[in-house]
Amino acid sequence: MTQKIAVLTAAGPLPRADVETALARLAADPAGLKPLGASAAEVALPAGAAPDMDALREGLCLDVNLVPAEGRAKRILIADMDSTIIGVECIDELADFAGVKPQVAEITERAMRGELDFEQAIDARVGLLKNLSTGALQQCYDQRVRLNPGARALVQAMNAAGARTALVSGGFTFFTSRVAAAAGFASNQANVLDEADGRLAGTVRRPVLGREAKAAALRALCEELGVGPEAAVAIGDGANDLDMIRMAGLGVAYRAKPALRAEADAVLDHSDLTAVLALQGLTG
Repeated sequence: MTQKIAVLTAAGPLPRADVETALARLAADPAGLKPLGASAAEVALPAGAAPDMDALREGLCLDVNLVPAEGRAKRILIADMDSTIIGVECIDELADFAGVKPQVAEITERAMRGELDFEQAIDARVGLLKNLSTGALQQCYDQRVRLNPGARALVQAMNAAGARTALVSGGFTFFTSRVAAAAGFASNQANVLDEADGRLAGTVRRPVLGREAKAAALRALCEELGVGPEAAVAIGDGANDLDMIRMAGLGVAYRAKPALRAEADAVLDHSDLTAVLALQGLTG
């Protein structure tokens, strides 16, 4: 029977009362709690423990996730960008510059919930951006795009541990190239916005990078390194991350939509992104 480790993480110092509640719900020995820095700790569970995770997490201001004791440290980090590594959806923010944010944001929300085909959704949204000055892209990046807490620390620690780090997005290369550089990702992939005469053409270059392409990117990294997908950790928030989350040895749902939460190995609702290190038994 596989030994399980419960990992407790928070955005700041672990709240003592919540830690005590979690340990009691887990029927874990408090003496076995091992700190992983100020914002994380882990404890081995009794053999055969299978707690109801929804009940376990109820009312807590920290995240509790179960991971296997073996094979925790991963050799690949693959992450979504929008609302995962950064705090916004770039296409929605671009739409604000074009004066069509409500229309675009509605399509984005439905696509991330899995209610719309991703390719149709991106075509519809980009079509609404037609004739927007390409200068708005840099304005949008400068004014709206910020790394989520812990993003750079996570990527830097994974790089230092010798892992391959990749940013894959259904968004646009203009943003992924800059976000990858800011966070330290070794590579990035995304869609290319067509331009003409200094303005957006309202179309996306084919093929469109979506849900299947993210999984293909993970497969390619595994083949390049000669490892299986169990050696990867994948992070995302929406329906187009489902395939890579399912494929990876550790699939992490970060502030995620219900469809992704249901499939992920770990769920982060309270912690910053350095919690992904704690899930692997690492510290930042």
